Amino acid sequence: MLARSTRHSGAFTRRDALRGLIAATLLVVTLGVALGIDALPAPLAGAGIISGDVALVDIQAPRAATIPSEAATEERREEARRQVLPQYDYTFERAQAISENQLVLFEETVAPVDAAFNAILTPEARQMALRSALPDISTQAHTTLAAMDRFEWTALRGEMVRVLDQAQRGEVRDTLLAEARGGLSTRIATRFPADQRALASEILAPLLVANSTFDATATERGRLDAASRVDQVRFTVQRGEVIVRAGERLDDVAREKLAFFGLLEPRADPARAVGWLLLAALMVALLLGWLWRFRPQFWHRTNALLLLGLVLVAVAIALKVTGDRSLVPFIVPTAAAGLIIAVLLDSSAATIVMAIIAMLAGAIVGTVEFATYVLVGGLVGITVIRRGERLGNFVQAAVAMAVVNLAVVTLFTLLGDRDITGLAELWGAGVVAAVGSAVAAAGSFVVLGNLFGITTSFQLLELANPSQPLLRRLLLETPGTYHHSLMVGNLAERAAEAIDADPLLARVAAYYHDIGKLANPLAFIENQGGSENVHDELTPEQSVTLLKAHVANGIDLAYHFKLPKAIIPFIPQHHGTALMSYFYARAKEKAVEAAGVRPGTPQAQAAEASVDQSKYRHAGPKPQSKEAAILMLADGVEASVRSLTAQDEPAIRTMVQRIIRERLEEGQFDECDLTLRDLELIREAFVQQLLGMYHRRIEYPQNKIVEIESRRQEKSGTGA
Repeated sequence: MLARSTRHSGAFTRRDALRGLIAATLLVVTLGVALGIDALPAPLAGAGIISGDVALVDIQAPRAATIPSEAATEERREEARRQVLPQYDYTFERAQAISENQLVLFEETVAPVDAAFNAILTPEARQMALRSALPDISTQAHTTLAAMDRFEWTALRGEMVRVLDQAQRGEVRDTLLAEARGGLSTRIATRFPADQRALASEILAPLLVANSTFDATATERGRLDAASRVDQVRFTVQRGEVIVRAGERLDDVAREKLAFFGLLEPRADPARAVGWLLLAALMVALLLGWLWRFRPQFWHRTNALLLLGLVLVAVAIALKVTGDRSLVPFIVPTAAAGLIIAVLLDSSAATIVMAIIAMLAGAIVGTVEFATYVLVGGLVGITVIRRGERLGNFVQAAVAMAVVNLAVVTLFTLLGDRDITGLAELWGAGVVAAVGSAVAAAGSFVVLGNLFGITTSFQLLELANPSQPLLRRLLLETPGTYHHSLMVGNLAERAAEAIDADPLLARVAAYYHDIGKLANPLAFIENQGGSENVHDELTPEQSVTLLKAHVANGIDLAYHFKLPKAIIPFIPQHHGTALMSYFYARAKEKAVEAAGVRPGTPQAQAAEASVDQSKYRHAGPKPQSKEAAILMLADGVEASVRSLTAQDEPAIRTMVQRIIRERLEEGQFDECDLTLRDLELIREAFVQQLLGMYHRRIEYPQNKIVEIESRRQEKSGTGA
């Protein structure tokens, strides 16, 4: 686990620019290639896939796309043209005029017939007159006409006027004139006998003329207009969809689809490749900018950048491979990325990575629903997993993600097509994705932590085991330091919990912060066990040099025993640049004595000023994280409170407050993001923990007897 921090306080330097350029180039190229792989040429023709117009194997679409089809569009346009009827120049006004002319002609035609019926003639003479009046009609018609009397003719004549006028006023196309004339008999009223209707039809047929002529120009104009209203046909093809099956002949539409994907001849899709590259660049810029601004400790750690890049690219490839399937993307354990980063780095970095993955997922699959599914599931996992210190955390995360996945797919199903069968499949996919994410994260975060040199919670728990070699040595060789480290660990853990720092990291760092004392245990008073203090025989400067050495010795031991890199910085940082006030005061006293002047005089003050304060300060650096600052305070508080004569609450509170104030006034927290609110919470956590450690006990009578007896023996021994 890397130390947590929040903001970048410096300017963007040339070194930052170079680092960002290298990281961005590598990540953009890698991510861009992973996303834009489907834009590369994929020739099939001439490779044993297509022979002439026949497909030898099933040919599938390499990616999802919407394809415009000229062949299908032209087919629809031709159908629209065929649906347009021939256009004619018929108008009602023109038909009315023709009808009037034809009625006049009718009157002229039947006038001899009227005269024959109106004249007083013998039957033979009338028959001859009627034959002469209508010479063009058939013999049968002449027979029918001769058999009629004047009243029957008058009735039939009126009916013929009506029929001719009605037929001529309607549209009579020149192309259908014969059909129109042949249907005249059906227009005669049925009250007339069939032979009379046939007679009327023969008389009227020559008089019925066309009043509507075929208009080729209008017809072509109508067909063009109908074709122009046809929208372009577009085919939506999903990735993996079979365009043409083995053994089928390629029609024009299939060829268009194959040509669109570049499957007929090798060609790339540069526009698509550039689009994916721009998306990759945007996402990488967002990630790196956020890291530089809010997580400088990750920005300056190559292993952290590599981890983030690896996780991002791996998830992008997984989504790209499965993005064309309808159900498979919902099974991909994308939330594992958030869980791994939350455990190895921190939850904020995991959140920004999940947001980027969700945007990539939405672009790859092409739906907002899937982007929401990825984002919400990942965020819930990050929230529940915390620091992943126990396997139970991963189980809880799996359950929470499964519930949320079910809720998300149900929500969008209710808002969409409400397909119950599809919903059941998505429920199963959501549960599989949640469980798979938790399993993948639990099974890989330790390996990834070791690979990238990032300390995991499991490693910290192992280091906290008392059977660890260094802790065993502390217990056996420096029991006082060992006990001090345990007490400091308890204080640091509780304070870290109070300000939402990493309690496990703080506790384990406390166990190992003083391992350098193993090089010279008796130089430290907690290990002297009542024996003579070696510092009584040393000058203040020698004592300081001896005490400072435990920091360098601790770092050497840490590297020798291969402690995680996350623990080693705590060894020098827990002292920071603090002043060793006891030895500094002794040095000033020695300087006054050496000058032979009385204390408090100007000469004594000058002698004290001659002492170089920097020699009595630790080399630092100052704490760089909240956990290191907590360890510094816990170390000072534990040692100071143990030296108190009265360890009641007022004394403990006063001492804790004094230690915190001194470190704050010395500027020891200038390089970490500890706030005054944090310090107040740390103070109260320390007080409560110390009150529990130094609680008052009942004075048992037998203890008092033992104490009196030991004093009597001491007096007796002294008298002897």
